[in-house]
Amino acid sequence: MISSINLKISGKHLTSRIKQTVIAMLSVVFGISVYIFMNGLLAGVNETQDEMAFSTLAHIRIYNDTPEDQTNLLLASYPDAIHNIRNPKIIKYTDGIKNSNEIIDFVEQVPEVVGVAPQINQSVFFQSGSVERNGTLSGIDIEKEDLLFETSSYVVEGSWDALKTESNAIVLGIGLAEKLTVRVGNYILVKNSNGVQKSYKVVGLLETSLTSVDDSKAYISIRSARQLASKNAGYVTDLQINVTDYYEAEKTAQHIATVVPFKVESWIIANGQLVAGSDLRNIIAIAVSLTILIVAGFGIYNIMNMTVNEKIREIAILKAVGYEGRDIVQIFLSQSIIIGVIGGIFGITLGFVVSFIVNQIPFEMPGLDTLPMTYYPQNYALAFLFGLITTSFAGYLPARKAANIDPVEIIRG
Repeated sequence: MISSINLKISGKHLTSRIKQTVIAMLSVVFGISVYIFMNGLLAGVNETQDEMAFSTLAHIRIYNDTPEDQTNLLLASYPDAIHNIRNPKIIKYTDGIKNSNEIIDFVEQVPEVVGVAPQINQSVFFQSGSVERNGTLSGIDIEKEDLLFETSSYVVEGSWDALKTESNAIVLGIGLAEKLTVRVGNYILVKNSNGVQKSYKVVGLLETSLTSVDDSKAYISIRSARQLASKNAGYVTDLQINVTDYYEAEKTAQHIATVVPFKVESWIIANGQLVAGSDLRNIIAIAVSLTILIVAGFGIYNIMNMTVNEKIREIAILKAVGYEGRDIVQIFLSQSIIIGVIGGIFGITLGFVVSFIVNQIPFEMPGLDTLPMTYYPQNYALAFLFGLITTSFAGYLPARKAANIDPVEIIRG
């Protein structure tokens, strides 16, 4: 415990050189505020990117993948034979997933799964008058699709629910509609690779902020998609699955893969660049923030070191009258702790204010009105803790120097 007398001496030192004390506190204030701002901004950017990516990307995808090349296994079966294999080809006997209802029923029973959305995806040509564009047509279960991806919230014109009531309804990405020069209420012609074509009425336009989706994708009901693809009920090309924690999607995918006889792929495997980008931004934020706090610690160290040099005769007198080394350490260490606590409180406040102001700045981007910002309590707690540790360590070294002073030499000098 620090004695009350030592605290009084610490307070006297802090108030006698108020300018140095304020400068030391400002170092802590700016270091902590920048730490809070950087982590809040980059966490907001990561979350926004995830929201944009998962507007059309499921956590887990089940589909009928191309079979693996079994040529090597065939050769291994006849090690003593002479082999002459020309132009081997992988033959895929089935396309898509038939009788998907059984798989859906099983997946929906998995505790981590929050929803399953069947899809029929096919490459098609969209034609309006003389304008023709290629793209992807997704046949969907309207309600399940909206549950997983909240697709209806991206509709900027027309109605998402019209897909339920009109058999020939289609919703286009806004970029694709611009290329085809069509609006809500117009009709377009859709042709698939089998030569089947059908006219659809545009009932909605959506904007997801993902160019790859907005410029090339369209949605129809899964019933209409089966008719266009000439497939029976229960046929799908993909099963899109969302889980409670998308960072644990790979574990759930491995569990499902033990039962389902199709390719089960988590978003982490299929889109590793999203994880890498998010991790890289977090590393940058932590590195920059900690560097700022360390720089602030060096500033406090210099100030405390100067204070020790200025108070060296007073320290010698204190030791001459009976103060021990630990008392001297307590006096100067308590000064740095007080600076850290007060600077931390003001730093947290300033960090929140700056983050709030930046969060109000208009930011023109599809899906965003302002710069993204998060306000997680753990960031504020860690900032305060790191600031306190940095200032304590910066004050301890000069305190040890003061404790080792020989009062006889100082008084003689």
